[in-house]
Amino acid sequence: MTQQSTEARQRDTLRRLEKFSRLTDNSIGIPFTRFRIGLDAIIGLVPGVGDLAGVVLSAYVLIEAQRVGASRAVKLRMLRNIGIDFLGGLLPVAGDAFDAIYKANTRNTLLLKRYLEEQLAVEPPPQPFPWRMLVGLSLLFAVIIGGLVLIL
Repeated sequence: MTQQSTEARQRDTLRRLEKFSRLTDNSIGIPFTRFRIGLDAIIGLVPGVGDLAGVVLSAYVLIEAQRVGASRAVKLRMLRNIGIDFLGGLLPVAGDAFDAIYKANTRNTLLLKRYLEEQLAVEPPPQPFPWRMLVGLSLLFAVIIGGLVLIL
């Protein structure tokens, strides 16, 4: 796969994840405030299964990170964020507020974005000088010129 197609695939992944994170963490504005919540916080209100459903949703960002080749360190930080979000959400009453504030999907998308931007900023190593081709072409020209000299 070429560098350009890899870069395009990574940018597409980031666009999808940013939309997903916005939906799960920031899609609903609370009237008369600047605060926003998402579907993750609303799903978390359902006792028992809400927080588990939030973990399943959050796993999507982790799966995408695996698919684009994120480092182990980035994926471990993502797992930590998912775990903190899950455990914090388990607390009665305060857990629902924690879910609305912590925004694990946005954090994980930002982690992946920073990682991919670092990867895209690194220039590929320069191609080695094609010595074999230079020597081969030089020999070919020498043979052609030698043949021409003998003919004339």
